[in-house]
Amino acid sequence: MAELGLLGANLPEKYGCAGVNNVAYGLMMQELERGDSGIRSFASVQGALVMYPIYAFGSETQRRKWLPALANGEKIGCFGLTEPDHGSDPGGMETTAVKDGNNYILNGAKMWITNGSVADVAVVWAKLDGVVRGFLVEKGASGFSAPEMMNKHSLRASVTSELVFQDCRIPADNLLPESKGLASPLSCLTQARYGIAWGVIGAAMACYHEALTYAKTRIQFNKPIASFQLVQQKLVYMLTEITKMQLLALQLGRLKDQKKMKFTQVSLAKRNNVYQALEIARLARDMLGANGITSEYQSMRHMCNLETVKTYEGTHDIHTLIIGGDVTGIPAFS
Repeated sequence: MAELGLLGANLPEKYGCAGVNNVAYGLMMQELERGDSGIRSFASVQGALVMYPIYAFGSETQRRKWLPALANGEKIGCFGLTEPDHGSDPGGMETTAVKDGNNYILNGAKMWITNGSVADVAVVWAKLDGVVRGFLVEKGASGFSAPEMMNKHSLRASVTSELVFQDCRIPADNLLPESKGLASPLSCLTQARYGIAWGVIGAAMACYHEALTYAKTRIQFNKPIASFQLVQQKLVYMLTEITKMQLLALQLGRLKDQKKMKFTQVSLAKRNNVYQALEIARLARDMLGANGITSEYQSMRHMCNLETVKTYEGTHDIHTLIIGGDVTGIPAFS
């Protein structure tokens, strides 16, 4: 991925990144997830959740140290926001940081962290004097461990971990100086959700093409099942929704390039596109019949992966409430 310039591709070239526009970046995420959601998740976390906060909230010294190494794949990063007891409500986080001379001491835990066990650096969000701030925690730091989470039915191509901080001591210079409040990590999630809105289109495309090919070659009642009206109706639904998903993502990317994109628009795209991609994956699995549950075909793998994508980076219901609050002016979270 690094050799192809896919890591942090929409960040500036002066930090070793490709510097492409956001539509091109979105197409990269689409093609990665056409392969597997776990592969896109790796690139999305590396670029949108690790490189972006270092670029947006880090010092110039931190940018020069980390961004080229993350872009060329020399280093791997992860993003620590979600906690065991605080998923949809990140403001309730219990992880804390305390200043101690030339160090900060972190205590707490993070959960469901992509790349955690293989990461060289973790962007960790913790409360310092009651304010959410970002910290760079390097692999091997005293009091830091990242056990891998096993036995997943979904995103099996992705490393998922816990992050545990027990009097974890890091240098004071590892604070992201421009990070201030919950708005900082939420802005990172906006970047990642944008990539998801594109990525899931690729998974839907993979399922559609597999179902179409199968329908043309699977013979029942002496003719291909593609000749039946019910099967054609499913294929038309899939193609129509993929086309609408692409148009939504394309317009969102153009707005992002014009710096006019709103986070509520990202929520709308993430919510719609993940939902439709999952419906398409389920339809494809249905069209494949019993063959659809085997690993010889990919639709059920995409289906299982998309169940996770529907949950992470804001659940379907959370994005519903984000959009609902925007259109009514009435927040429904409390």
